[in-house]
Amino acid sequence: MSKRIKSEYDLVIVGSGIAGLSFALKVAEAGYRVAIFTKKDKAESNTNYAQGGIAAVTSAGDDLEKHVVDTLEAGDGLCDSQIVREILKDGPERIKDLIQLGVSFSSLDDGRISLGKEGGHSKRRVLHVKDVTGKAIEEALLANIAKQDVTLFEHFFAIDLVTSRKARKLGVKVEGSGDRVLGLYLYDANKERVVTVAAPVVLLATGGAGQTYLYTTNPSIATGDGVAMASRAGLPAMNLEFIQFHPTTLHSQSGDRFLITEAVRGEGVKLIDSKSKPFLKKYHPLADLAPRDVVARAIDREMKRSGAPFVRLDTPRMKGNFPKRFPNVYENCLKRGVDAVIDPIPVVPAAHYSCGGIPTEIDCSTKLKGLFACGEVACTGLHGANRLASNSLLEAVVMAHRGAEAVCSFLEERKKEKVSLPEWVDGDVPASDERVVLSHNLDELKRTMWDYVGIVRSTKRLERARSRLRNLEREINEYYWNAKVDLSLLEVRNLVCVAELIVRSALKRKESRGLHYTLDYPHLAEEAENTLVPPLRR
Repeated sequence: MSKRIKSEYDLVIVGSGIAGLSFALKVAEAGYRVAIFTKKDKAESNTNYAQGGIAAVTSAGDDLEKHVVDTLEAGDGLCDSQIVREILKDGPERIKDLIQLGVSFSSLDDGRISLGKEGGHSKRRVLHVKDVTGKAIEEALLANIAKQDVTLFEHFFAIDLVTSRKARKLGVKVEGSGDRVLGLYLYDANKERVVTVAAPVVLLATGGAGQTYLYTTNPSIATGDGVAMASRAGLPAMNLEFIQFHPTTLHSQSGDRFLITEAVRGEGVKLIDSKSKPFLKKYHPLADLAPRDVVARAIDREMKRSGAPFVRLDTPRMKGNFPKRFPNVYENCLKRGVDAVIDPIPVVPAAHYSCGGIPTEIDCSTKLKGLFACGEVACTGLHGANRLASNSLLEAVVMAHRGAEAVCSFLEERKKEKVSLPEWVDGDVPASDERVVLSHNLDELKRTMWDYVGIVRSTKRLERARSRLRNLEREINEYYWNAKVDLSLLEVRNLVCVAELIVRSALKRKESRGLHYTLDYPHLAEEAENTLVPPLRR
C-alpha cells in the first residue's frame, strides 16, 4: 500500500544520507511529525558510497588537539578553529551512538577497533567497516528509522522552497513580517505530478554536486539540489570554489570512475608513474599520505608531463592482503578487468566532494528562518579550503545531533498557525519534446566544468566557463518556465545554477589556496577570507 502524504509536517527532510537520517531519528524521538523525501531509492546517497570511514579520536595514542591540528593544516587557513574544535570534540560520543544503532566497526584480532590512516592524518583514527563504511552506516540508520514514526517517501524531487516572501509575492496572505520557510514543492516521479507540502522547518541534506563534472565519484543524484534551492530562496553560497578531486579513481575506457579509497595508501601502497617509480615524495614530505589536493595536482602534473592517461597504485606490494582489507574495491576492480593482487590499479582524479555550500551556524541553522542544512550541502567552517579525509561522515553525525536539538527547541517555541501555500503552476510544453536539447545542455555543462574549472585553473578558463554557462542557463530556464517539469529538467536546472555559483566563487578568489589552484595567482593571499557569492534568484 502506498504511503499518503500529509498536507503538513513539523519537519521535512530532503535527502536520505547519513545527515538526513541521523537528523530524522533524533527529531522523531522527541515526538514530532517527520517526513523524509528522497529523489531515488532510500539507500541511494553519497553516504552509501563512502568507502574509507569516519575519523574520530578513539585510541589512547591520539588526542583531540592532534585531530584539530591535522584538520586546520588540511584546511589551509580557512577553517573556523572554534567550529573545528567543537565538532571534533563531539566525535567520540557520536561514534558511541552509531555503535548503539548497530554499526559494527571492523576489529583487530585482539578485539580492539581497527583504525585506518588516511592522507593528512598524523595518527590512525579512521574507524571503518572494511571498505564499505558508508553502506554499513546507511543500513543501520535505515533499520532504526523503520522503528520510528518517520515517513520516508522515495522518488520525490524537491523543486523549490516555499517562503513567506514568495507566498506574499503570489498574493497569499501570511502572518508576521520577514522571510521564513513555509514548505516546499515536490515532484512525484512515479505519478508525474507536483505536490505541495507545508512545514515550519525544512532540512536540506541533499549532498554534493559532483555531477557538475564530466568525471566524478558521486552517484547520479549528486546534482547540487540543496545549494540551488537555497540560492533561489535568497541565500548566498560560501567557498564553492573548493571542489575536492579524489586523487585515485579507477581509470577505464568506458569513463567509469569507481573510487579507490585513500585508505589503500594508508596501508603503505604507493602511487607509481609510467616507469613504475613512486613520485609523490618530490611534491610533499608526507609523500603518498599528503593531503588530497596535493596528491590530485601531483597526479595531474605527472600525467601531463608523461602523456600517460593514468598513474597506478602499486597494490601488489600488499602481498595478497589486499582482498581481505579491501574486499569491495578488489571485487569491483576484478569486474573491470584488474586483479589488484597481481597488477597495479590504473587511477586518475575525479570530482569527489564540495567543501563549500550553504553557510550554517553550529546548530545547522541558516539565515532563512526555519531552513536548516546538514552534511555536504552545508558549509560549517570545518573543512576550510580542503577537507581532511573521513571528516565528512563525522561532521554529518555531529551536526545532525546539534541541529536536531535546535529544531526541537524551534518547534517547541513556535507559534502554530494554519498556512495556505500558493498552488503550483506548471508549463504546457511536454518535457519529452525537447529531451535532445536537455541532453546536449547537460553534456556541454559537464565538459565545460571539467575542462575549465578543474584541478588547475586560470582566469581565462574561468571566464570562458562563465560565458558558456550563462548561455546554458538562459536556454534551460526558458525551457523550465514553459515546459511541464520532470526529473531530468529539474536536475539540469539545478546543475547549471550550482556550476555558475562555483565559477563566480572561483573568479572572486585571487590566490591559490587549498583545492583552488590558479595559474594566474599561484601564491597565498596575505589574509585568508571566505568567499561569499550572492544568490541567483530566478
